[in-house]
Amino acid sequence: MDADRCELLCLDVPKAEALRRGRLTLGLAEQAAATAKALGDPTRLTIAAALAEADELCVCDLAWIVERAGNLVSHHVRVLRSAGMVASRREGKLVMYSLTARGRYVLDSVLGEQAPV
Repeated sequence: MDADRCELLCLDVPKAEALRRGRLTLGLAEQAAATAKALGDPTRLTIAAALAEADELCVCDLAWIVERAGNLVSHHVRVLRSAGMVASRREGKLVMYSLTARGRYVLDSVLGEQAPV
């Protein structure tokens, strides 16, 4: 006996079919999963939290804050940017990063009451 499965086939066809028709599209599910995965790494979560407390930070600042090498932090902000959670802009020789509205929303959802103000 499997504790996670029904012992009888008890499909509520009308309910299940209605939910099946309205389920997430594959594209939306993949995008949402990528966003969730982006914060699934403790370093990326810490970077996002730091960006939530500051308007903008460069990789040098972020590397100092999270106590990681700059090249590793660059990789992590690239993942966050690809997930739409971080935006970047060039200022001379610097690249400045900021949390997007989507990034702030997801971070707040993950951290709940522990989210930075």
